[in-house]
Amino acid sequence: MHTPHHSSPRTLFLSPQDIARIVAQQGMAATLRGLADTIEDDFVRWPCFDKSARLASHSPDGVIELMPIADARHYSFKYVNGHPKNTAKGLSTVMAFGVLADVATGMPRLISEMTLTTALRTAATSAVAALALARPDSRVMALIGNGAQSEFQALAFHLLVDIEEIRLYDIDPQATAKLLSNLRHNPDTAQLRLIACASVAEAVRGADIVTTITADKTNATIITADMLEPGMHINGVGGDCPGKTEIHPDVLRASKVFVEYEPQTRIEGDLQHLPADFAVTETRPDAITPRKSLCLTR
Repeated sequence: MHTPHHSSPRTLFLSPQDIARIVAQQGMAATLRGLADTIEDDFVRWPCFDKSARLASHSPDGVIELMPIADARHYSFKYVNGHPKNTAKGLSTVMAFGVLADVATGMPRLISEMTLTTALRTAATSAVAALALARPDSRVMALIGNGAQSEFQALAFHLLVDIEEIRLYDIDPQATAKLLSNLRHNPDTAQLRLIACASVAEAVRGADIVTTITADKTNATIITADMLEPGMHINGVGGDCPGKTEIHPDVLRASKVFVEYEPQTRIEGDLQHLPADFAVTETRPDAITPRKSLCLTR
């Protein structure tokens, strides 16, 4: 009697080197476009996902989080940290890995490093939000906070949103100098105009889009109401844990606020400033308006 042979399913492992090789083979522009298309497709079927707020462990120096999500076929989670002081120790501020499993069997199909993937995905999501919310003729962006993620934001906005000029500001001039050097030596941003600014106000003045991506775990108010201009789009990325904000409450009150997942945004992000009944618009199938933290359109 012949006994059928079933080959054992295998779990794919992707290392940091594997991810970097995939990006190099595809090219940065194609990688970001592919991510943006996939993100947009997922937001169209947003109600199909089983979502929950992140499971977070907070400490004085940072946060470690598990981020689960599932649909009828796949279950996934990401482990990610955020430790702003890590750079002084020679470590990345953000490090991540993730798992993708079959719902039907529980078999892990993929284990992957996600530090680089997180940087790319965050930038691509910002671009998707801007394409949905910002004015179509937006060409100038202020980039407040010039750490590692800022380079990916610059790439995504230049390659996907057609931003032509970026005004840079960071409280650490060395961070701005490093970002300027990296972007000026990157062929993907060869046509991008870059201006180092002496203050947040100088960077924001006249900008069509403002992206905040700061690292300090403080209740900051980097963007204030006097900086707002009609039609300005604010892409708030850095308010990513309790006790960490970037935007003054008056800016939120003066704007239409779009969030990715409201239960999560009430815990982390700039809505911490405001009462629980402050009105926001969450992503829905007929209006793709995502953002990890929040997006503001005035």
